[in-house]
Amino acid sequence: MQKSYLAHSVQAALAVALLSAWPAVAAAQDSSDAEATAEAPAQERVQVTGSRIPQSTNVVSSSPVSQVTAEEFDFSGTVRTEDLVNDLPQVFPGQASTDTNGATGTATVSLRGLGSFRTLTLINGRRMVMGSPVQAGVAADLNQIPAALVKNVELLTGGASATYGSDAIAGVVNFIMEDEFEGVKFGYQNSFYQHNNNNNSAAAQANKDAGFPLPESNVTDGHMNDYSLIMGANSTDGNGNVTVYATYRDIQGITQNNRTSSACALAGTPGDWSCSGSATIPDGLWLVGSDAYVHDGGDFIPYDGRVYNYAPLNYFQRPDTRTTLGGFAKYYVNEHAEFFAEVGYMKDHSLAQIAQSGSFFLDVNFNCSNPLLSEAQYQAMCTDRGYGPDDSYTATFAKRNVEGGPRYADLQHISHRIVAGVRGEISRDWTYDLSFNAGDVAYTEVYQNDLSNTAIRRALDIVEDPQTGEAVCRSALEGLDPSCVPWNVFQPNGITDEQLAYLTLPLYAKGETQLREFNAYTVGDLSMSEFKSPWAYMGPSVLFGYTHRSEALRYQPDSAFQSGDGAGQGGPSVPVNGDLSVDEIYTEVQLPLVADTAFADSMVLDLGYRYSDYSTGQTTDTYKLALGWDVTDSFKIRASFQSAMRHANIRELFRPQGLNLFDMEEDPCAGANPSASFEECARTGVTEEQYGQIFDNPAGQYNYMQGGNPQLAPETSETKSLGFVWRPHWDNDFDVSVDYYDIDVEDAVGLVDPIYSLNQCLTSGDNTYCSLINRNQNGSLWQGSEGYILATNVNIGYLRRTGIDINSNYQVRMDDLGRLKFNLVGSYFMNFDELPQPGSELIECAGKWGSSCGAPNPEWQHNLRSTWVTPWEVTFSANWRYQGGVEDVLGEQDLSAENYVDLTAQFLMFEGGRINVGVNNVFDNDAPLVANRRGDNGNTFPSFYDALGRYFFAGFEYKF
Repeated sequence: MQKSYLAHSVQAALAVALLSAWPAVAAAQDSSDAEATAEAPAQERVQVTGSRIPQSTNVVSSSPVSQVTAEEFDFSGTVRTEDLVNDLPQVFPGQASTDTNGATGTATVSLRGLGSFRTLTLINGRRMVMGSPVQAGVAADLNQIPAALVKNVELLTGGASATYGSDAIAGVVNFIMEDEFEGVKFGYQNSFYQHNNNNNSAAAQANKDAGFPLPESNVTDGHMNDYSLIMGANSTDGNGNVTVYATYRDIQGITQNNRTSSACALAGTPGDWSCSGSATIPDGLWLVGSDAYVHDGGDFIPYDGRVYNYAPLNYFQRPDTRTTLGGFAKYYVNEHAEFFAEVGYMKDHSLAQIAQSGSFFLDVNFNCSNPLLSEAQYQAMCTDRGYGPDDSYTATFAKRNVEGGPRYADLQHISHRIVAGVRGEISRDWTYDLSFNAGDVAYTEVYQNDLSNTAIRRALDIVEDPQTGEAVCRSALEGLDPSCVPWNVFQPNGITDEQLAYLTLPLYAKGETQLREFNAYTVGDLSMSEFKSPWAYMGPSVLFGYTHRSEALRYQPDSAFQSGDGAGQGGPSVPVNGDLSVDEIYTEVQLPLVADTAFADSMVLDLGYRYSDYSTGQTTDTYKLALGWDVTDSFKIRASFQSAMRHANIRELFRPQGLNLFDMEEDPCAGANPSASFEECARTGVTEEQYGQIFDNPAGQYNYMQGGNPQLAPETSETKSLGFVWRPHWDNDFDVSVDYYDIDVEDAVGLVDPIYSLNQCLTSGDNTYCSLINRNQNGSLWQGSEGYILATNVNIGYLRRTGIDINSNYQVRMDDLGRLKFNLVGSYFMNFDELPQPGSELIECAGKWGSSCGAPNPEWQHNLRSTWVTPWEVTFSANWRYQGGVEDVLGEQDLSAENYVDLTAQFLMFEGGRINVGVNNVFDNDAPLVANRRGDNGNTFPSFYDALGRYFFAGFEYKF
């Protein structure tokens, strides 16, 4: 990447500042100078997100940091940590409890919509282990964080690699835990959803028109029980504390047939909804050349367009159970040594359920001597096609296994975390911190009720046993597979449990992730030295540190997963085995420039630099420059520039190539009347014989070939921010901060969007894109394993996010009536851009959704909470969540703004007890509906909108 002039200037300034700091280290050892300097009053100093140098508790960060307190957890009634974080305007959902098809069982967070793998998640300032070894699960798993222990959550915008290392391109989410508790506190909460299904008349009519049953008009479901126990005690000498915790939660699942809006897979647009579905139908569908036949009793008739409604069995909310255990300990020996430790354990078990498996347009051998064929079937499939009883040929067969149960992935993660360290003073001016951070995750998946492609092919290749005259599998007769049982799809009610037992294929996978991190740094306060600004009282603080971090990932699917034999898997799951390590040195300088002048109450320059040497041979350097200018004691201007990087993760580097699925409205070259011309389609590999004869996928799913790349270079980014903080002297009752940010990511690791590649080939014929298109013998991009679009990992992308964040607090004191508190958190996107590769068209997604923009990206979102703290030990709170409207990139369906109101009441009682009751989405607002193939799940985006209805919660806690 060619670095900008600003980047070179920052590096030069940083080098000068760091070199200048070295003489001050020696000067700090001169006690005579120290004695000649007046000592500043002692202040409590804490570490804030974005810097390891302790700050005074009353100092506002020079970098834009937003904070969510434990109070917000209480008011929102959330039992899943990701639910609260995802409600913040700066955050976009990653993996969530509403994911089912392709769910990893984890919960992740994505700042600024840059991807969860570009968001660094910390616990008490230390990174978390990769959440899962599966493809979409490598980001930290928020399930490991017990909400009952969270004191606050700090969100730092933009790059923070100079402080924390790789992955902090979008920013940092730091969970600060309650680690010094005294007493015993028990908590319990029950919550559930309630929804009026009469709200969606258009969706209801679509179900009625299709003959599908409707759910009850009023439903209550998705019950959640959450238990927590926290115990803590101080040592007898007051120098130590031990805090331990245990939590358990149980969440019930919700299937999509319980909501009118999701009871079928919708097609069309609002006001003109219809129910679509999958062409893998229960009756069975045969494709022979350009002809399509469907079973109708004992006959074959031309395919009439019927589809299968796969939606009702899909989970809208996955069932989940989770247990966490852990603790925090610290003991202060003396000023030179304080020992500390953190331990954590989590076991999470979730089920991801979707509709039944089947034969998904599988090429099979059709044998005209099959004794199960009726005369009409033999006539249609053999005689009319010029075949005799001794002939056989290849046909494509699709059938939904409604005789069996739904497919489900039984997902389990068990994680362990341990931190141990010591910190203290080296001398009066120098401190140290040594720590070791280890994390492990063990993963298992058992996939049930899928069918075997191999078994399907063998069970449909049916011949007559010459000895008994019975229908048998050819493979059984020839001794290849003696256990084979013919799949009798040819006769009504011909399928038996014995047949299903032969066809059914359980799949199994296991894996693990591992983190080992040693971190050591020392901080020197050079205020007693001669090296200081002539306009400041305090000297610089400097930090020097070293980190060694190693990560490992193992993913081992069984042979059935690896071979792609699972009929409902969409392609093979390949094993991944990789290790990555890095050695880093880093430094920070906090340099007071000005104090108590006419133009500045204070001005502080923060500098940082990190050099990283990876086991892949890659080396990187990142840096930061931040200026905090307290114009007065109530008004601060802050600006920062940060260079950040993200080294490719183990999956991106080492994952073998394999097929996966992507969603597309239609193949422009498929159908009887393709939307693209033959000249255009020929560029993608369509022959003249295939044109107009290619059968399209009614489910809108197509194959792409994905895979890792060991030659990937690190992603790089530059983040600029500029803002102000105003805290007027109104008895500390008002403050507001406004920050502009600009995040530019270059050499982004990703893949060329398969849809983009196809469209570019169609319109331009550029072989760069046309060489990526591989059609099978039928011209298809989805049947079998031969049709796909190549899209492996490359360093080609450019991403940009710019916008403005607003945070404000206001308090009104009402004497005998208590206090009113208002808190506003808002975010406005100016740019939400992506350039898939150099020379391509810039994709602008601010205020848009659909196609390459994916989920909704509103320009403006906010949370406005109003809280009345009464003098009668009762607190009432109301929250207004606003999500701005978005335009459809395709111009078909704009989504209007959504407004949600949440109400909470808290009652204090019994000298330590508290009752919490509330309801979120009070007015039961429906999520906007979109055509099924364009949404995330259930015809909408349930991790973004409130798709399940009102959320009621009631709980209590008692502290002894």
